[in-house]
Amino acid sequence: MVGFKPTDVPPTAAVKFVGAGTAACIADLFTFPLDTAKVRLQIQGETKAPVNMQSAQYRGVFGTISTMVKTEGPRSLYNGLVAGLQRQMSFASVRIGLYDSVKQFYTKGSEHVGIGSRLLAGCTTGAMAVAVAQPTDVVKVRFQAQANVSNSKRYKGTMEAYKTIAKEEGMRGLWKGTGPNITRNALVNCTELVTYDLIKEALMKYNLMTDNFPCHFTSAFGAGFCTTVIASPVDVVKTRYMNSAKGQYNGALNCALTMLKKEGPKAFYKGFMPSFLRLGSWNVVLRGRVGDNDLVPHNRYRGWHSVSWHVLLEIKDHGLPC
Repeated sequence: MVGFKPTDVPPTAAVKFVGAGTAACIADLFTFPLDTAKVRLQIQGETKAPVNMQSAQYRGVFGTISTMVKTEGPRSLYNGLVAGLQRQMSFASVRIGLYDSVKQFYTKGSEHVGIGSRLLAGCTTGAMAVAVAQPTDVVKVRFQAQANVSNSKRYKGTMEAYKTIAKEEGMRGLWKGTGPNITRNALVNCTELVTYDLIKEALMKYNLMTDNFPCHFTSAFGAGFCTTVIASPVDVVKTRYMNSAKGQYNGALNCALTMLKKEGPKAFYKGFMPSFLRLGSWNVVLRGRVGDNDLVPHNRYRGWHSVSWHVLLEIKDHGLPC
């Protein structure tokens, strides 16, 4: 390629696809127990659960994890991991791999990329990724919701789950909850991107912090908190609706109204702490590690180390793949 040395050539789309999916899978391995605890807390209190798994009462993120380990064993924290890794590989790959092309479409090739274009590109690729990865998300949630107790397991294996859902609920069952999932993804994208910049600018404007790691850390954790506050109600509805038995709810809106009527508005914030810890940790790792784009040399790519930087910068630019 003219103007580039072999070590300076930007990573190809295929490399970005694989790199993004792999990075997301590695991150998911560390945060998966938090996600499982979140699901258990979110569905707790449902009057008509599809499986009898509510024998244990969960209180708080660490109480939930402790109870699960005590009653079901430590492996229960990784229920649905196979589907979860499948989700991350497909979701992150599509979202990050297509982001550049979609962003160029919205900016019409212009080098100036405003926050509006970034939000549009992030939401568009996020919706496309959800559409592709939704079956894996449905299976993941249902495995996380079921207890490792004999005679109470809904599915015995990942492939069996895909086949059973398709057989009993039709192909629509595999894409159940796509609407609230896309909505949640858009809320996470927009809130995280905007609040991080606002918090960081405020900290620097009032001379509370300088542009360094503590500033990025504080801004990232603050953005994670704000994102969880905004996105949590949709996330709870998404989880309950995807996990619901056929005919339990007439739709996502019916699920939300039923929850509000029977459990009150506080139900929309069930699982808040594990959700915040998960989003916050993703934010801190990405924002705190990468910082601002001008801290990293964009014009030089050196092997897989450079691919890692490129993937992190892509994620930072348009939101989290979680």
